[in-house]
Amino acid sequence: MKAVHFGGGNIGRGFIGLLLSQAGYQVTFVDVDQELVRQLQERRQYSVVYAGDEQQSFTVDHVTAIIGSDQAQVAEAVAEADLVTTAVGVNVLKHIAGSIASGIVRRLEKSGSPLVLIACENAIGGSTQLQSLVYGHLTEQQQAEASRMAFFPDAAVDRIVPLQQHEDRLKVLVEPYYEWVVDRSSLPPGHKEIPGVHYADQLQPYIERKLFTVNTGHCCAAYHGYLQGFDTIQEVMKQPTIVAQVEGAMQETGSALIAQYGFDANEHKRYTQTILERFRNPHLTDEVVRVGRSPIRKLSPNDRLVRPALVAYELGIETPYLTKAMAAALLFDYQDDPEAAQIQQTISRDGISSAVTAFTGLEENHPLHAAVREAYATLKTERSDRV
Repeated sequence: MKAVHFGGGNIGRGFIGLLLSQAGYQVTFVDVDQELVRQLQERRQYSVVYAGDEQQSFTVDHVTAIIGSDQAQVAEAVAEADLVTTAVGVNVLKHIAGSIASGIVRRLEKSGSPLVLIACENAIGGSTQLQSLVYGHLTEQQQAEASRMAFFPDAAVDRIVPLQQHEDRLKVLVEPYYEWVVDRSSLPPGHKEIPGVHYADQLQPYIERKLFTVNTGHCCAAYHGYLQGFDTIQEVMKQPTIVAQVEGAMQETGSALIAQYGFDANEHKRYTQTILERFRNPHLTDEVVRVGRSPIRKLSPNDRLVRPALVAYELGIETPYLTKAMAAALLFDYQDDPEAAQIQQTISRDGISSAVTAFTGLEENHPLHAAVREAYATLKTERSDRV
């Protein structure tokens, strides 16, 4: 079996590539990093180590790589694959859609056999977004033909993979915990399921549970930790006042999720506690600025802070912790992050009220807008007092 995976980074190698290799796939990574591609081509294997007391290690073999700019070679690999996956960041999907579309056209010309394409991104409906982008490169007739052989099941993925510090460029350190959930209803008949992947008939609850619990809590820890001068999430999770902010935000999202989807309250509480322990993992060194990066995306109306706050608001659930986390994100002024710099420029030029609307979509007359503004003023003052 052959798999093509777009994104040879730490998530790609340490999570998706590992599971696909263990399932018996020959994995071809597609990446724009020439040195990474060269090493994967030469060595055809790499190691994945679990961040735990035992430091369990796995060898991932039967792998190779293609440089992403070689669109003809990428398209040919897609045409011959049994499975295509991505872990590139949802904003990068548009850059790989053309090569995937070319691969689908070649496949239609050759055999037209079913092809499953799964976007393993931190986004709601990642594969659906990928399908739309791919179809934008196809004619109406090609789209009609592709709809009978190309399947784009949405997925939810969860594994913490911190910044790596190894002499071996290909080695990846990951947490032992992972979750990969795929929408079974969007798969072709007879699709061979991947061991270790959970297949669900209704994916939306799982996607939102992960995004609005794990990702919400993680970025809350990062933004509050950044404001107080901590470097790693592990340091942050030793601070009771910040942990209270993280837990508070996760309780707010949890209340909304339980009300929406009927999750068992006790089971969700256990899920939340597991996540908090994952954040504390002493064998990981996860940098605050890595977790907090791309604040514009994280503040967008359908992402991990604003979306659950809006749902909670509609359900009559108070969200002081989520609005405070949004304010902390607006104060994330890490100068090496282009999105953080853009936010600070907007605040400086237009004021905080306009910035809240611009980045969260919350109109000035919305109660959540006022709550974010007030929290911003409080956090800004507290930060100045510490300095």
